[in-house]
Amino acid sequence: MERSLGEKRRTPWAWVPTLYFAEGIPYFIVNVISVIMFKNMGMSNGDIAMYTGLLYLPWTVKPLWSPFVDIIRTKRWWILAMQAIIAVTFALAAFSLPHPSSETISEGHAPVSLFVLTLVIFWITAFASATHDIAADGYYMIALDQREQSFFVGIRSTFYRCASIFGQGVLVVIAGLLETHYGDVPKAWTVTLVLCAVLFAAVSLYHAFLLPKVESPFGQTAGNEASGGLPGVRPVSGIMREFGRTFVTFFRKKHVWIAILFMLLYRLPEAFLVKMMNPFLLDPREAGGLGLSTESVGIVYGTVGVAALTLGGIVGGVAASHWGLKKSLWPMAASMTLPCLTFVYLSMAQPSGFFIINLFVFIEQFGYGFGFTAYMLYLIYFSQGEFKTAHYSLCTAFMALSMMLPGMAAGYLQEWLGYTGFFWMVIVCCLATVAVTCFIKVDPLFGKKA
Repeated sequence: MERSLGEKRRTPWAWVPTLYFAEGIPYFIVNVISVIMFKNMGMSNGDIAMYTGLLYLPWTVKPLWSPFVDIIRTKRWWILAMQAIIAVTFALAAFSLPHPSSETISEGHAPVSLFVLTLVIFWITAFASATHDIAADGYYMIALDQREQSFFVGIRSTFYRCASIFGQGVLVVIAGLLETHYGDVPKAWTVTLVLCAVLFAAVSLYHAFLLPKVESPFGQTAGNEASGGLPGVRPVSGIMREFGRTFVTFFRKKHVWIAILFMLLYRLPEAFLVKMMNPFLLDPREAGGLGLSTESVGIVYGTVGVAALTLGGIVGGVAASHWGLKKSLWPMAASMTLPCLTFVYLSMAQPSGFFIINLFVFIEQFGYGFGFTAYMLYLIYFSQGEFKTAHYSLCTAFMALSMMLPGMAAGYLQEWLGYTGFFWMVIVCCLATVAVTCFIKVDPLFGKKA
């Protein structure tokens, strides 16, 4: 890349790991940790799933405003602005938390009206986080050459996983220890969110100095020239025209409606399951749960669960490169569905042994990680052709929608069916995964290592 902006070439090791760590933290706080926090503060399962499910919306609709990140200012500016906003919203969320009485918390039916301000702030955080994702991924493509992009793709994935461990594990354990120390759940989560705000402020300040300035104002990229205009300038009319063509060409693709059904239904069992996993682990045994402490849940899902998910993904990648996507589909679809039986067993037996609980969570998360590989490969396969980057973005929007809609209903279904009935319903939903896997068309050679 030409360094026409006069800045000394800075090693990507200085900013790629921290950028993708920063990308993951708000996502996991908004979509995962919020479930635990609201559960511990007395919100019902139905309300938790409905209102935290709505927080997925920004990731569902982010393709609609991604062109404006190209048009307005630079991607570096967007990254720094969004990180600063996220730091502020974490601080605001910390001091917006209500302080329901211990009786209200123990009853588990705290009214949603208590949490409206916190939910609105989390919505702002979610939109800032989704915008940060757009800018960070675009910046990665601009700031690195093709060789560096290939080399660092594993590094960025690793540090995104580190964000998952830190968010779902370390922060939850900290919150749990603070709950025990203070004997005050709202105070514990206030302190935890303040720590998140300080962390993000530090990250934003770090990136203000360490992110290379590889773009000129108004989306101009150093060293590039657009035909018939100023260096690197992308005309607004051209961007919007391309944006419109992206949608038209996507919905004209062959077998598009079958593909959309696959994107929406392949993960249906997991979409229901994921919203109720943590409430199930936290709820007392007399309510059908396992009665774990907050810090124990942080260990189960923040360490064991993430490790299993990562390992499953690695094994899935190796298997897909050996078999190809077409031959991988059925083993991976089975691994998405059959491990759901572990939660049926856990809800019926309610084991107290921490090792057994971790073992079954490991099995379920490994199966999900292995099965999810086929889903991501299919998104890549379907996105091939003109506008493949934009079409992949649309595919990920359908992926977010597939998690959002079932997740919103999961809590009310669980309250109606109980935990055991709910997990049996998840098993029935596995038929949807099987059905869509039957109908999709895939090139037998796609994904197979030559």
